[in-house]
Amino acid sequence: MYGLINIGFGNVVIGDRIIVIVNPESAPLKRLKDGAKDDGKLIDATYGRRTRSILITDSNHVILSAIQPETISERFQSSFQEMREVMEQNSENRTKSKAKP
Repeated sequence: MYGLINIGFGNVVIGDRIIVIVNPESAPLKRLKDGAKDDGKLIDATYGRRTRSILITDSNHVILSAIQPETISERFQSSFQEMREVMEQNSENRTKSKAKP
């Protein structure tokens, strides 16, 4: 229910498919990135810039982004809030239309 989330440079991901957003500095995450590259499941969305976050999807794809994890997290929260407001508005509109004869 998150919609599309901008991860930088005009690239977007489907928010519902993202499991975790992490900082790429640890050795296990570097190994995870290398393993995904070997498996053909690495998506580099950094445009040659430094990798600042790694997004892992429910299909085991690993997405590299040049945007900080905190920034992407804020975008998730904003997107969730927008989607919730739209759903509430649609619910109110349906209720109003049912009330009219």
